[in-house]
Amino acid sequence: MINKIRIAIDMDEVIADTIDKFIELYKREHDTVIRLDQMDGKEFNEMLPEDIKQTLKAYIHQPGFFRDLKVMPGAREVVKELCDKYDVYIVSAAMEFPNSLIDKYNWLAEHFPFISWKNIIFCGNKIVDTQIMIDDRIRNFVGFKGRTLLFSSPHNHFITEYERVNNWREVADKLL
Repeated sequence: MINKIRIAIDMDEVIADTIDKFIELYKREHDTVIRLDQMDGKEFNEMLPEDIKQTLKAYIHQPGFFRDLKVMPGAREVVKELCDKYDVYIVSAAMEFPNSLIDKYNWLAEHFPFISWKNIIFCGNKIVDTQIMIDDRIRNFVGFKGRTLLFSSPHNHFITEYERVNNWREVADKLL
């Protein structure tokens, strides 16, 4: 049996489009229009008017919030190809939002059925033994000894000290 290189792939803002859901939710529920092109270097909550900022955490903690997220463009196809070459793990800091566990599992089963339940890790800190990690949050790279690929998201726009991928085509170009 050949040991494949192991890759850890984050969910939110990497394979699952949480920002799109926030934009649509705040437009529908609060008549607040937030554009992606206005968010460079900012977290979504920084874009919210003060009087509704507290709603963000309430939405994230609701059962079902993570169930209907859109798949990031190209993610399904590239992750499937990565599975042929690498030992792929989906690693999500889902414990921060306990109601997200079943939502995220069911979302993965629907959109990434080729990822075995044995390769899904819901955790707090992402202390994983992989050689490559793809994530949008640099806090998850702390202590990680392997190759890091920072997946572009508005909040990390100005971070320059990591190898960056802007989309799944760039991931494919680097790893396939």
